[in-house]
Amino acid sequence: MKIAIHASDLDHQRIDGTRVYLANMLKNFGLLDKKDSFVIYHQNDFNPHLAPPILPNYDIKKLPFPSLWTQTRFAWQLFWDKPDVLWMPVHNVPMFRRKNLKIVVTIHDLAFKIFPQYFTKKDLEKLNRLSDMAIKSADRIIAISNSTKNDILKFFPQIPLEKITVVHHGFDAQLFLKKVESGQSEKVLSKFKIKDSKFVLYVGAIQPRKNLEVLIDAFEKLKIDNKDLKLVFAGAPAWKHEAVLEKIENSPHKNDIIITGTLAFEELPALYQNACAFVFPSLYEGFGIPILEAFASDTPVVVADNSSLLEVAGEAALHFQTGDAADLEKCLRQILNDAGLRENLVKKGRDKAQNFSWEKCAQLTLDVITKM
Repeated sequence: MKIAIHASDLDHQRIDGTRVYLANMLKNFGLLDKKDSFVIYHQNDFNPHLAPPILPNYDIKKLPFPSLWTQTRFAWQLFWDKPDVLWMPVHNVPMFRRKNLKIVVTIHDLAFKIFPQYFTKKDLEKLNRLSDMAIKSADRIIAISNSTKNDILKFFPQIPLEKITVVHHGFDAQLFLKKVESGQSEKVLSKFKIKDSKFVLYVGAIQPRKNLEVLIDAFEKLKIDNKDLKLVFAGAPAWKHEAVLEKIENSPHKNDIIITGTLAFEELPALYQNACAFVFPSLYEGFGIPILEAFASDTPVVVADNSSLLEVAGEAALHFQTGDAADLEKCLRQILNDAGLRENLVKKGRDKAQNFSWEKCAQLTLDVITKM
């Protein structure tokens, strides 16, 4: 079987969850399935941190083209190469394609349908148009959580349930299960001026759906009797980030709120392993890879009680009512003040993380693709 894979997302310099997902699928596909061939298509140069490996059953094709690449250059090449199956790791499909070409699409989330106010008008129109076409035309759909599957069925009730398969994400076990050497840890913490500091950690982009203002509110309350506590946002500003930055600037504790900007993968374990707690306050997530990274790093976790966050974290984390800063503050106080609770959460998190891996995710994804 010849399997085509749309991989132009790996050309981008900004690294997000969907690109980490695709990169890890390509690390594993060719090793797990040696009888089929994979044609990997991209547009420009790979981001060196995301580039797929060179394997005997991989044919990597770089197809430069100035605009509308998926609908033009990529689509034309599929007519020429005649693959049996096309896997689209993001919600997009070529509009023009061979009638007998089987299509598998991964849907990460439908946040833009649930919280349209947090997207630009241009992005919202594009996301709705492309995802509608992808979901309606796919032969099989992979949802990255039961939460995402339920959202698909809510917004597309005509889609048969048996067409959707849930395949959970994984995490980089080699990176996050390994204890960071003291020298490397000190280097990372010193870089962000948090060496010898207690800090609460968030990992991800700074954008409205992440609900970071409620975390800032909870942090400000904690500072009343935790004078040395800091708050670290490990990530860079993304779209519509201005309100969060303004709130930080107006905070009486702004000097204790650190935004790291874009991080190297190798810097993250030191932050997780030295944090008092990891908080994921999002209004909505399709999955939430940082939860697994925190579990693997033996860091107590607090999540908002919505979407896939409860599904992924389960009883291995404390849950707070979404948007309720007082409830989040209460959870964080429990973690800061109760050593037994911290130890229990760390143990549960470590056990929970064992249920997830990129290899398992890749094998289950291949099971869907190769049975078309």
